[in-house]
Amino acid sequence: MSAARCWTLTTGEAGMTSQAIGLAEAVGLPFEHKTIGLRAPWRWLPGHLCPGVLHGLSPDSDPVAPPWPELLITCGRRSTAVSIAIRRLSGGQTHTVHIQDPQIPARYFDLVVPPRHDGLEGDNVIATRGAMHRVTPEKLAEAAQAQAQRFAHLPRPLVAVLVGGSNRTCRLTPQVSTSIGKQLAVLARNHGAGIALTPSRRTGADNVEALREALHGVPHFIWDGQGENPYFALLGLADHIVVTGDSVSMVSEAASTGKPVYVVDLEGYSKRLVVFHHQLRREGVTRAFPGPLEHWDYEPVNDTPQVAARIRQMLGM
Repeated sequence: MSAARCWTLTTGEAGMTSQAIGLAEAVGLPFEHKTIGLRAPWRWLPGHLCPGVLHGLSPDSDPVAPPWPELLITCGRRSTAVSIAIRRLSGGQTHTVHIQDPQIPARYFDLVVPPRHDGLEGDNVIATRGAMHRVTPEKLAEAAQAQAQRFAHLPRPLVAVLVGGSNRTCRLTPQVSTSIGKQLAVLARNHGAGIALTPSRRTGADNVEALREALHGVPHFIWDGQGENPYFALLGLADHIVVTGDSVSMVSEAASTGKPVYVVDLEGYSKRLVVFHHQLRREGVTRAFPGPLEHWDYEPVNDTPQVAARIRQMLGM
């Protein structure tokens, strides 16, 4: 077997990679992350109908060859074919776990971990309330302590703002960003709050500039991409969290803290995203932005430890 007892494998998307690594960290085995790409025609084929897929890896893929790991965690539809191939080539010695809906029968994996809004069921299926992630109380406390001085100039309550961006269905434009920024400025003035905002890779310079202009005149911080990303620190330090609703991962990470989470609804939600937000709002986890800064209690959204425990049991750990 591989020296790294666990591999995480994705096609490189940040959200998928974070989910796979977060689950591996929770399982607790030494792991190695691999990023792969598929050439045509393999990338067009369903994962269970993709013969010779390891010969179809793009030249810039990380090596995928024996010795095989004890555990393989994949995330995203295009990684399914590689998972199936490794399971077969290892003679079943590699246990395979796939995060998200593989869009093929679950029997091709030892365990499938989709979000519950996908509606998948089965003996080897664990449906989760939110996305797998790397957030733990220990990591947030460590980051908060390390970066507390960076935000000491901002008044309390501190509102952490996590901004995503446009995707296949949702659109974040400078006009929308200006509106969000103005609503945040009103919150800051009405509650004497400080605003600490971190954009994502998808936010874009135009949207960041629109937010910056709208927040002019109120105490705020916007991460400029320089130095350490304060994402974990803000989750740990915040009294309230505002997050754009385009990302299941960001909303899940925010809701894992148990702190009040306000979701900025963007136009263009997919049907799956509509269900995701409806379920969390119905359960009292999140509320719509804008709204008065309030406190409420809910069961934190963090299924990663439970899924990790199931995997450890499967491995006989």
